Amino acid sequence: MNDTADLVGVLRAAGETTRLRLLALLADGEQSVKDLTEILGQSQPRVSRHLKLLADAGLITRNAEGAWAYYGLAPEGAGGDLARWLIGRLSPDDADRSRDRQRLATVRLNQAEQAAAYFATVADSWDLLRSLHVPEEAVEAAIVEAMQGRVVDTLIDLGTGTGRMLELLAGHYRRGIGIDASREMIAVARAKLAACSIGHAQVRLGDIADLDAGAGRADVIVVHQVLHYFDDPGRVLAQARRALKPGGEMLIVDFAPHGLEFLRSHHAHRRLGLSEAQMAGWARAADLKVTELKSFPPSNPTEGLTVCLWRLTDETDNAT
Repeated sequence: MNDTADLVGVLRAAGETTRLRLLALLADGEQSVKDLTEILGQSQPRVSRHLKLLADAGLITRNAEGAWAYYGLAPEGAGGDLARWLIGRLSPDDADRSRDRQRLATVRLNQAEQAAAYFATVADSWDLLRSLHVPEEAVEAAIVEAMQGRVVDTLIDLGTGTGRMLELLAGHYRRGIGIDASREMIAVARAKLAACSIGHAQVRLGDIADLDAGAGRADVIVVHQVLHYFDDPGRVLAQARRALKPGGEMLIVDFAPHGLEFLRSHHAHRRLGLSEAQMAGWARAADLKVTELKSFPPSNPTEGLTVCLWRLTDETDNAT
């Protein structure tokens, strides 16, 4: 903002009860219009109008994904700074704020339950189902290559599913830990690791969006085809960052942006892929840096999806 008129415009955009509530909710992570409408108990057109005013003033950002759009606080700039300043002065005991947070927790719980129900139905055939949509052999070869022949002390696989990454990288860690929120997936993973005689890996039931410190810290964290199941992948990435040793790295595999809405309605996807810019922003917010990005186009462009492999490194030790 360069002049008085700009500043007045931003203050007017923020200076309304519903818009302040929206800013406070977005401080807790990215949200869709659908979820914000449910939390606030207001109509979708009204919530959308408020969001447009906040976005036009530079207080928040909008990312369109197919028929949905996700909103978050502006990560940088005067608008984002002002939004965070205002939120920091809201009383945590404010009645609207407390009610909104309770409703947000309910929305997230419902989303987790929907995902768990889906995974319970597909656990036994998960590896086959996944292979139908992505160039899995090429991606797995690139994941192994990214380990560069190293053997690290601890590798954590977040959202381990059937334990495929623990199996694939068994020769590259001394201790492997897989964490997943689905009991059915964990059962399949345990059976698979036992069948492969991989005794130096274990799987645990847990919420990767709220990591238990008991897992310890890892030299390498793998997040394979997981982030698109969350409304706010940046929040999950920030949680994962806490489990990373200084100088460690993350290997993240996920879809590039696409428009296949049926994955949202039939396969529990929340985000229709992750863009290069989004990943760079989430990494930067977590004090990580994207040091490598590889893309793998589908063998059938009309039906398949492009898969990306991001390599994120902790370079805080190198900062001066």
